[in-house]
Amino acid sequence: MSKKSLILLAFVLLKFILQYFLIGSGYDLHRDEYLYLDQANHLAWGFMSVPPLTSWVSWLISVLGGTTFWVKFFPALFGALTIVVVWKTVEELKGRLFALILSALCVLFSALLRINMLHQPPSFDILSWTAFYFVLIKYFKTENPKWLYIAALVFGIGFLNKYNIIFLIIGLLPAILFTRYRNLFAKKEFYFAIILGLLIILPNLIWQYTNNFPVIRHLTELTDTQLVHVNRLDFLKGQILFFAGAILVIIAAVYSLLFYKPFEKYRAFFWAIIFTLIVFMYFRAKDYYAAGLYPVYIAFGSVFLGNILNASWKRYLRVVLIILPVLFFMGIYNIAFPNKSPEYIINHSQQYQRLGLFRWEDGKEHSLPQDFADMLGWKELAIKVDSIWAELPDPEHTFILCDNYGQAGAINYYTKNKKMVANSENDAYINWLSLDNRIEDIVLVKENYYDKDRDRKRETQFFDTVYLAAQRINPYAREDTISIYVLKGAKVDVNKIIKEEAEEKKK
Repeated sequence: MSKKSLILLAFVLLKFILQYFLIGSGYDLHRDEYLYLDQANHLAWGFMSVPPLTSWVSWLISVLGGTTFWVKFFPALFGALTIVVVWKTVEELKGRLFALILSALCVLFSALLRINMLHQPPSFDILSWTAFYFVLIKYFKTENPKWLYIAALVFGIGFLNKYNIIFLIIGLLPAILFTRYRNLFAKKEFYFAIILGLLIILPNLIWQYTNNFPVIRHLTELTDTQLVHVNRLDFLKGQILFFAGAILVIIAAVYSLLFYKPFEKYRAFFWAIIFTLIVFMYFRAKDYYAAGLYPVYIAFGSVFLGNILNASWKRYLRVVLIILPVLFFMGIYNIAFPNKSPEYIINHSQQYQRLGLFRWEDGKEHSLPQDFADMLGWKELAIKVDSIWAELPDPEHTFILCDNYGQAGAINYYTKNKKMVANSENDAYINWLSLDNRIEDIVLVKENYYDKDRDRKRETQFFDTVYLAAQRINPYAREDTISIYVLKGAKVDVNKIIKEEAEEKKK
């Protein structure tokens, strides 16, 4: 094995090690992870909020045992592969060892450490963007039509993971018009590649059509409840923070794409970053949506800096560039990752507030970062529901109904009663409602904050007995108080009521 290969392998191993050691033992999985893991039990070509690829990964995780090790393995793998693709991009741009090491450090010690903690679509999304840009570089370098078809393949797979990759295309196509490669739009291979990409994503498009395009409803809800709170200035701040240790490298990349002659054939990338960021800002996108943009620019910047910092006195600047991403990681280690207890975070709140980490999707300030709060209290909830369900006289005809996908997913992940299935009328669970058996009793899981009927006046008219069986209280969790009710002895056709409610919510 060559020296370069050994160094790359060392980076990959370090990536995996870091991902497993950045999460404290006091934290559970993230609320979204439970939803994606449950998708493995309901494989389809689409879901309410995401395309199907994450569910395929979840299925593989379940085959491997479904343990936390495997849940965390795949996002770490996608992050490691992102480093590998950036490394190969630097080699394609004729970068030497310094450029290879600098680019790997910049990608390794970045916000990807935070993103790659969780089994969510963004990890593969960033890999897809990076791979697509690598293929584009191959095309610009050779103009071999095969790279257009490979780009279509990468796009198609990326689309089946997260629709966010559409923004890559929106920013890239006008950028190409500003370069000599505008003749691409006159080539038949370009349109054949588009057809190939459409064929790959067609099953998901058909699923969306047959289900009345739930993604549109999801995006509308997302816009109304979350993106409306996104400040465009905060979006730009997020871009700097994501790759703060590589900011000089990225700036160098943008400069080199405009003025460095060896990169003249890649000038479309200069316009692409501008157009893509403008589009993201126009739609008030969350800051991490754009994270996939930067790895390829780190590759450009590393090669450029490696080539111009050759004089002996300039080699000191190389050392500075190498140290910066490491210093950045050391600076954020104690605040950017859930490796500190909630008590520690609250007692050291100022350093978190300075970086805006307490601002949630609702636009308000809270006592913990949202992702951290979303990783607390789930296992305890599942244990309580497990014990309540097991004590009921007729489990076969007992229905578990939860407020949201986090509750339902966590219960289904942790339960030791494999016949027990938690349901919800939220997100994808609305299509998975288990209504085959007649419902006699219900275990009702309610988040207190949004519960307007804690006396259960509505349910009392449908059941003989209604009582509060337990509460899961965790002041640090996003859902700090969750009440678990038991509704016994149905006096009406509960199956019909739940089905009608679900159909109404689908509209």
